[in-house]
Amino acid sequence: MSNLYWLTEAQMERLRPYFPKSRGRARVDDRRVLSSIIFINRNGLRWCDAPSEYGPPKTPYNRWKRWSDMGIFAQILMGLAEQAPDNKTISIPSHRNCVSTAGQWTPPTSKHIVRPPACG
Repeated sequence: MSNLYWLTEAQMERLRPYFPKSRGRARVDDRRVLSSIIFINRNGLRWCDAPSEYGPPKTPYNRWKRWSDMGIFAQILMGLAEQAPDNKTISIPSHRNCVSTAGQWTPPTSKHIVRPPACG
């Protein structure tokens, strides 16, 4: 598949400070797993429909579930938002996360997507 999504090394460098410490066994390649999570969410796929180039579909699902439960993705989004020039916005490479109508933010419906704090 030619339109796979891969995080760049520069993007990974920005994300690594938010990763939890690995305990026990070495973690599967973070770039591959996070790229697959973004690809799956961006394209509205089921985990089992992920392209084989990303590896077994259970791996990104387990990472998504574990890190979501730990609040890691929320920490990443908050940390990246704090680094933004206006301290409120970040760019997420997906059109499925929220809908903007006349400048108003409409929250996503999935309970697994972290809602950003109210802008004021």
